[in-house]
Amino acid sequence: MGKKDADPKAVVRKLMKRGKVKKECCRSKPRCRKCPVLALQQAKTDLRKAA
Repeated sequence: MGKKDADPKAVVRKLMKRGKVKKECCRSKPRCRKCPVLALQQAKTDLRKAA
């Protein structure tokens, strides 16, 4: 991740465009791997680790 990827929302948007993450959460109890909510949480933690 570079300086351009400082925003977690931007990271998730890029993943959506690539088809790695779904557009909306299906709210299934065991969250699926393509869940945008989990992707946003993961991007936030990755950003904190990098800082």
